[in-house]
Amino acid sequence: MEVRHLIITGSVQGVAYRASMARQADALGINGWVRNRSDGSVEAMVAGTPEQVAAMMNWARRGPPGAQVEHVAVELGSGEFSRFELRLSV
Repeated sequence: MEVRHLIITGSVQGVAYRASMARQADALGINGWVRNRSDGSVEAMVAGTPEQVAAMMNWARRGPPGAQVEHVAVELGSGEFSRFELRLSV
């Protein structure tokens, strides 16, 4: 199991980024979570096989229609997740 912590910056709030990421995670079989941050970025923890996580990171760099992703910071993540969830904003 591979876990990555993502911070996505750009025009990524108000464009259904979180909901779209949750749908993509379900399609890929990814577990973890996503939430908006008060600085305008989106934060996510994604867990799956290396191939699943790579596919999710590739999607995160594009995002849904309407998003303008400037950067995706990727770090090692941690935790065990049984599903993918939308979390409250911080």
